[in-house]
Amino acid sequence: MTGRSAVILVGLPGSGKTTVGRAVADLLGWPFIDFDEEIERRENTTIAEIFQTRGESAFRKLEAQLSSELVGRHEAILAPGGGWITQAAAAALLRPPARIIYLRVSPEVAVARLGDKAQLRPLLRSENPLASLRRLYDERRLAYSEADLELDTEVIDLHEVISRVRQFADL
Repeated sequence: MTGRSAVILVGLPGSGKTTVGRAVADLLGWPFIDFDEEIERRENTTIAEIFQTRGESAFRKLEAQLSSELVGRHEAILAPGGGWITQAAAAALLRPPARIIYLRVSPEVAVARLGDKAQLRPLLRSENPLASLRRLYDERRLAYSEADLELDTEVIDLHEVISRVRQFADL
């Protein structure tokens, strides 16, 4: 094994996976791979368009494919979509040696953080994005609880979250 293990950030939309991931990767000089961005680049379309034209299952297959390509990756910060963790097979491909950090946020705070951008998220396009986030949280709660580390992003400020993720990654 070469280098320290990859770190995977999981959590609801609005939990800070991309913000925290980019910051930690910059601090460590590691690559940051945002699954949504990588899938959009590869497919030359948006995640919303993939959901609309091919469905969620097609998107989850793309996530699983990307996960399989990252097997054995070290010294990287990975930010899959919020539902990636519910795909046990995809998570098992990377873990171990990769370690998972759950950035916990309540649906109420997540929807407030997302603001008008909530409607850009395929699974939140509804009359009531908060109700959609609550449903997603209920569906994913058990999978999130299996993370190696949990950070409450409502209690810990952004700089402290970044610091703790960096420390965890640097072990």
